[in-house]
Amino acid sequence: MVKPLMGGYTGEEVGHLSEMSNVTEFAKRLAQLKSDLVTQGDRVTDMLLRSVECFFDQDQDKAQTVIEADSVIDRVDVEIERASIPLLAMGITDEHQIRSVLMIVKINNELERIADCSVNIAEVVAGDESSNYSNSIPQTFRVMANSVVGMLRDATRSLGNLDRNLAEQVLGFDDTVDRFKQEIVRDAQNKVASGTLSANIAFELLSVAKALERIADHCTNICEQVIYSESGMVVRHLPGGWSKPAQPSN
Repeated sequence: MVKPLMGGYTGEEVGHLSEMSNVTEFAKRLAQLKSDLVTQGDRVTDMLLRSVECFFDQDQDKAQTVIEADSVIDRVDVEIERASIPLLAMGITDEHQIRSVLMIVKINNELERIADCSVNIAEVVAGDESSNYSNSIPQTFRVMANSVVGMLRDATRSLGNLDRNLAEQVLGFDDTVDRFKQEIVRDAQNKVASGTLSANIAFELLSVAKALERIADHCTNICEQVIYSESGMVVRHLPGGWSKPAQPSN
């Protein structure tokens, strides 16, 4: 017979209550960390939008605000990473909860890199007062930029709602962004060859296009982590691009 301890609980019951308290505390911290990450995603999305606007408007003042905003992103990036470590040390054994922490750590890194790419776009604007490329930007460029901003917004929404279907939609759009970039590269090459576009402006346009393509890649990485967290399905590293994966074997 198990003897009750103080308060009328047996040793087994005390252990069970302690475990329940630990799980509750873990869930509370995880929810707060996820909320902080979604807020960071919204912050980075706003930063990307301003970087795109300053590029098309050639607005150096707005470009400077994007560059300055990066310090906040870096600070929060470190705060989220540090707050994630104690969660893994709490002894939680549930696989889904562990995947949730890993998802936060990885997505946090992706957001920081997207912010860096946004700064790269802004630096193109802030670093050259003499260039006037507004008449050299093909319409495809605007479509590509708007598409990438939309991908980041949806990636952040898929994170906030843990929406696998929305995450899959974002993944399916990555190839379209790649095709936009290829068109932009060919257009720039043809204009440089014909003498209608200077090599310097072409380099600036291609630098921005490359940054946008990288942001799209980071968005797909975010969505891959959402899918992995919620299903256990590993959808990265698939040959021939992304396709709907089968349930992994145990």
